[in-house]
Amino acid sequence: MKRILITGANSYIGTSFEKWMQQFGDNYQIDTMDMHGDQWKEKDFSQYDSVFHVAGIAHADVSKVSEETKQLYYKVNCDLAVETAEKYKNDLNGKNGQFIFMSSIIIYGEETNINKKRVITSETLPNPSNFYGDSKWKAEQKLTPLKSETFKIVFIRPPMIYGEGSKGNYQLLVKIANWTPVFPNIKNERSMLNIYRLCDFIKLRVDFSDSGVFLPQDPVFQRTSFMVKEIAASKGKKVYLFSGLNLIIYLLGYFPGRIGRLINKAFGSLIIEQGVD
Repeated sequence: MKRILITGANSYIGTSFEKWMQQFGDNYQIDTMDMHGDQWKEKDFSQYDSVFHVAGIAHADVSKVSEETKQLYYKVNCDLAVETAEKYKNDLNGKNGQFIFMSSIIIYGEETNINKKRVITSETLPNPSNFYGDSKWKAEQKLTPLKSETFKIVFIRPPMIYGEGSKGNYQLLVKIANWTPVFPNIKNERSMLNIYRLCDFIKLRVDFSDSGVFLPQDPVFQRTSFMVKEIAASKGKKVYLFSGLNLIIYLLGYFPGRIGRLINKAFGSLIIEQGVD
């Protein structure tokens, strides 16, 4: 039996993983721990084969936040992750263990452009464009020295995660699908990851006692317009896709300021090269 501790109660990914693993019965013991306060420091982590660290502040609107909020991102997304890994390693006292850290594709920066496809490859270096991405990248940098033959560390850098109950940018697409009867048919490509495929991916990392950097994604790239149409259809609505204004939308991508940013964020192409681990 594999024993897994999820550090970060009530998170979307952690809760989804816990529920998904129930299908495997007694082959896995899944425990969850709330990381608020200091009570977690009193628990003995040595009984677990893997610690799946999902505690963190999720990606939100980072354009207008206070310096205090920025520091909170670093405290939670970086410092707490390192503290947790250090405690786990100390509790193991030389025994084998695996620490799985939920990082993000955002560590490569979130720039997209409707007029130029962006491809992340195995040669692409992290280059965060905001403090959210930087907090995740700094956590990876500080966790890496803890790795050893007996203490495996897994970094998961997923693209946008979608599925039942998902949050973040996916919910913006849901709102659009609920609101509009028409949507531009721009031929962009986005790497995305279904929550259940992520759960299966995490399970395999545990089963194989893996270590390293992983960029899981769906086998097929998504088009923003198709996703909006499919989301609407799942709710019994119809969204009609049109290409009549595509040239204008492509031109708006060159505009400076908020309009250009919104166009490029919605319709830019950002993919992970297939086969990159």
